[in-house]
Amino acid sequence: MAWPDTSIMAQKGVARGRAGAAYSLTEAAQGKYHYVYGPYAAPVLTVDPGAVIACETHDAFEGRIRHETDSPSAILRFPYLNPQNGPIFVNGAAKGDTLAVLIRAIRPRGPQPAGTTVIMPEFGGLVGTGATALLNPPLPERVKKLHVTAEHGTVWNDRITLPYRPFIGTIGTSPEIEAISSLQPDTHGGNMDLPDVAPDAVIYLPVQTEGALLYLGDCHAAQGDGELCGVAIEHPTVTTVQVDLIKGWPIRWPRLETADAIMTIGSARPMEDAARIAYRELVRWMVADFGFEEIDAYMLLTQCGRVRLGNMVDPKYTLGASVAKTILG
Repeated sequence: MAWPDTSIMAQKGVARGRAGAAYSLTEAAQGKYHYVYGPYAAPVLTVDPGAVIACETHDAFEGRIRHETDSPSAILRFPYLNPQNGPIFVNGAAKGDTLAVLIRAIRPRGPQPAGTTVIMPEFGGLVGTGATALLNPPLPERVKKLHVTAEHGTVWNDRITLPYRPFIGTIGTSPEIEAISSLQPDTHGGNMDLPDVAPDAVIYLPVQTEGALLYLGDCHAAQGDGELCGVAIEHPTVTTVQVDLIKGWPIRWPRLETADAIMTIGSARPMEDAARIAYRELVRWMVADFGFEEIDAYMLLTQCGRVRLGNMVDPKYTLGASVAKTILG
């Protein structure tokens, strides 16, 4: 038995975690990629709970940076970064429900070198930005193109090869009325850049509008905690997800489940507020679904909780707070 068969998705989902009809969301089928999460774009696909969808995602630059001699500031046009597949309408989803998304696989696609990372002026975790205004001159631009394969990882240079550890950098459902940039994370999910949103994990997303309207993209081949320079190993993929719907299980912020742990995800500035959101939501989850008393859960997490830093560069920072399932009983 695979662990998702015992997941919350399998226990509470409309499809009970069983795979349904299969769909292929190719570049041609997608057509226009989206740079905003919102309820105003027509769904590109309508599915029932249980659907398995293989999405051809672009890299964060929609393939526009092709050579190491390219100038990101000359080629890229903010805020048109992080192109998103979707929106995908899930039948039966209504405000107050939760969308469950099992990440089944992420595979590189396209010609090599498929991976791209860059230094962009006034963007990153150790430089002055528009939100952290400093007089220092910007760092020089740099582009690095990399060979990426699932079998052999990311070739950084003749000496260093990074393991292929793919995840979905940007995934979420539509806000109720807002149109939110695909560069920004919030209660809907979005650009969390959290490496745990990886194959064999289930992410739970709040439904705020009819059909949920799932968007996803910005897949990374590798990323360290914090996405320090602001750009991971960006690469185009075929990302396969399975969607399910949990009725009557409202959540405020995204949650994640793996074979070994549960996690709650918060996004805010300053960074400590993101940690507070994540830990508060984890305490409340332990109380609501695992029989803990609030103060006891608070004290317990002080001893065994874990925090994962997603990004420290986006308009809001993202952290995940987790606890091992062995603690939950």
